[in-house]
Amino acid sequence: MTVKPREKSRESDDDPVESMLKKSGCLELHYKVQECIATTKDWRKCQNEVNDFRICIEKHKQGVLQN
Repeated sequence: MTVKPREKSRESDDDPVESMLKKSGCLELHYKVQECIATTKDWRKCQNEVNDFRICIEKHKQGVLQN
């Protein structure tokens, strides 16, 4: 099963969480976490994906804090 990004309507703005993840550069890793959870039905089996996503977010936070 592949998780695809939601299609936005032309009238609405981007989802704020998705927009933040795009800016951070971590959106694809977020999708990998979602896909793993959808496939395995158990987030505990997705620790590699969750960890990669966490590291990406932490790197983004560090870059924001340094600016």
